[in-house]
Amino acid sequence: MADKIITLKNDFLTVDISTKGAEIQKIEKNGVNYLWSGDPSVWACKAPILFPICGGLRYDKYTYGGKEYTLPKHGFAKLSEFEVAEESDMEAVFKISGNPDYDENYPFSYDFLVKYALTGNSLKVTYEVVNKDDKTMYFSVGAHEGYATKGGIEDYSIVFDKEETLDSYILDGNLLEHNTIRIMENSKVLPLKYDFFKVDAIVFKNINSRKVTLKHNLSDYALSVEFPGHDFFVLWTKPGAEYICIEPWCGVQDPVDSDLNIVRKEGIVSLDAGKNFEATHIITVEN
Repeated sequence: MADKIITLKNDFLTVDISTKGAEIQKIEKNGVNYLWSGDPSVWACKAPILFPICGGLRYDKYTYGGKEYTLPKHGFAKLSEFEVAEESDMEAVFKISGNPDYDENYPFSYDFLVKYALTGNSLKVTYEVVNKDDKTMYFSVGAHEGYATKGGIEDYSIVFDKEETLDSYILDGNLLEHNTIRIMENSKVLPLKYDFFKVDAIVFKNINSRKVTLKHNLSDYALSVEFPGHDFFVLWTKPGAEYICIEPWCGVQDPVDSDLNIVRKEGIVSLDAGKNFEATHIITVEN
């Protein structure tokens, strides 16, 4: 089945979303697209959704109930074709479902819904997980939107809503080392530098803020992301690329010495049988 584009529109924003991965394709205001273009020669994605893991697993594997399973970095939702469960001018709901009878690498029955809603100059994004199983379900979920930074990221800053001292966990491939590097101290403003991303992403576990704003240093270009309920925060780009990914996560990469047991995995969400989980972030075009 060919991918389908669902368009949401109000007086302020036009948002395109693909059924492939339920991935946002455009966030446009006054003719300006605030989302990365998805240039395949640089990074072909635009806003992949991370489920049922965020980041990488050691050996791309995890264990559960005495068995070993395999999952790729960031999981499989980004590659899945979603059903359009609901659609109107300003709201849409996308859904995939899982069952261990046909998914040999994720042994849980569930619905995963991605809900988009426009309000004014904001796009509300809600991830809902419904545990349809008779046992506890283990997962992570996170956002990975790439925002356009015309001219390169060094003309921009990330402004946190609270004062921060930022210690980034060092990546070894897709895994986290236990040591950190300090990139900001007692400030709200992080001027972006490509040097931060020579290895890969910068990963934070203990920030105070639950809202950040991407601002151009010499104009009124500004976009904010509010992420209540997310305990991990990631920034990522490729050296020289004209985008920055602002990524609130409910989950985190495996450490380099992970024992692979998903039940003990740091940041993992455990959801009891028959229960629902929701995580919401709000993207606002400020200017």
